[in-house]
Amino acid sequence: MSDFYKDKKTISVVTSCFNEEENVEELFRSIEKVFQDNPRYMFEVIFMDNASTDSTASVLRRIASSDKRVKVILNAKNFGHIRSPYHGLLQTKGDAVVMMASDLQDPPEMIADFVKAWENGADIVVGIKDKSKEGPLMFLVRRVFYYLSHKMSETDYIKNFTGFGLYDKKFVDVLRGLDEPYPYLRGLVAQFGSNIEKIRFTQPKRKAGRTKNNFYTLYDMAMLGFVNHSKIPIRLASFIGFTGAFMSFMVAIAYFAYKLIYWKSFEAGVAPLVIGFFFVSSIQLLFIGIIGEYISSIYTQVKNQPLVIEKERINFEETDTKTLGQ
Repeated sequence: MSDFYKDKKTISVVTSCFNEEENVEELFRSIEKVFQDNPRYMFEVIFMDNASTDSTASVLRRIASSDKRVKVILNAKNFGHIRSPYHGLLQTKGDAVVMMASDLQDPPEMIADFVKAWENGADIVVGIKDKSKEGPLMFLVRRVFYYLSHKMSETDYIKNFTGFGLYDKKFVDVLRGLDEPYPYLRGLVAQFGSNIEKIRFTQPKRKAGRTKNNFYTLYDMAMLGFVNHSKIPIRLASFIGFTGAFMSFMVAIAYFAYKLIYWKSFEAGVAPLVIGFFFVSSIQLLFIGIIGEYISSIYTQVKNQPLVIEKERINFEETDTKTLGQ
């Protein structure tokens, strides 16, 4: 290991990007300034590029060619917003690791606050996004997701926590020992993390480019959290199925009794049958979907595929382990 890692504590900063050509250089300069103001620490920045289709890779190559503290992993394809940053986390060598988004909506200047809290004894320091300057509808959707995750999970989720934070090397080593082909970092922090410090912030607007988050990415994150860290949905399916069956049986008994008493005058009609049919069908489809999510999660675990497939590494030492399957 080089002297780069021996003399001072090293902070590794990991960020995943896809089509962020307008933001990655400003992000690095902002991170660099934070450590210029805190010369007690060395740092490295690992950019995980998810096969960007713009000039992001070219910009990263240029930055890395002029500064060896910038390390770049170019993925062979887009492996998504869940696996790629987690893979980057496992490639770090620092005494602590900062995870952040590449769109500058996770304020780089907060790294100094994270490091201070870490030096004061915290093992994990998380950024709590209480307010945001993003669109109110998207922020509302996120808050509802965090609320439902907190209520339905068997672990104590941290509300309004997106993954932006600092993680001590001891916690990162715990993650390295897990076999998580599709990891939900927020759930792992809630499940295995301890001595957690919270720092609140207001999320700024995106400076350039367009957000890569959409309904599918939010749904993917939500279902991943539910099926990995909660049995409530599957048990709720059983409970509602039992309740529905019991109510249907009671209604059937009532109809049968009424028909026996008023045999000639009572007609059930088509409406109750149609309403009952579509109600039961919708409940069945909903919970078949939930069961499918659990089966899909099991299938992903059984396949044990690598988190990402790398196309190229830049500025990594030859002795660095290329652990594609971590």
